[in-house]
Amino acid sequence: MSPPSPVGRRERKKAATRKAISDVATMMFLERGFDNVSIREVADAADVSPTTVFAHFPQKEALVFDEDTEQRDRLVAAVHERPAGVPIHRAIHDFYVQEVRLSAEEHGPDVARVFIDFMNQTPALREYGAKMWLRHEDALAQAIAEDVGLEEPTAEIRVYARFVLQTQMMVIESDDQLGLLEAGFALLENGWAPIESRLSGR
Repeated sequence: MSPPSPVGRRERKKAATRKAISDVATMMFLERGFDNVSIREVADAADVSPTTVFAHFPQKEALVFDEDTEQRDRLVAAVHERPAGVPIHRAIHDFYVQEVRLSAEEHGPDVARVFIDFMNQTPALREYGAKMWLRHEDALAQAIAEDVGLEEPTAEIRVYARFVLQTQMMVIESDDQLGLLEAGFALLENGWAPIESRLSGR
């Protein structure tokens, strides 16, 4: 397999502009509330035109989710590029653990908590974020199918991909992210029946 082509100067500049706009918008939303900030105000604060904002973000909600494509690519890579002998389920689990820890290291627990609360209190962002994240379902299901030698995902693979993504959405909203992640992946790996039996026997 040939190495990926280096990112060109134009692409780097576009990515930097996109991130700068998103960072400015997110800070303004956190300070004043999502509904109280206009696209024009974001453009002025980022020193770009409203047209430039819309060239990078199709709608206002997208300003908060500037890494959506990169997240999809990292998720697919977790399947395709996992070490030999590592099961798919473990590879996705480890990918999520790394994402949670990197977020905490980069932003700190207090900032992460503020952002989560902001998301939960903004219905438009919660709905948009859910739709954006679940768009990765097809990419994840296809990656798993290809990895096991199938041309198309089976029903089981599609259900698994949906559950995995739903689990991650719950993790993002949780106060105990790693604890919920472990519970979710244990349930997916072992199935519900053993858990129901154990709980019923209490």
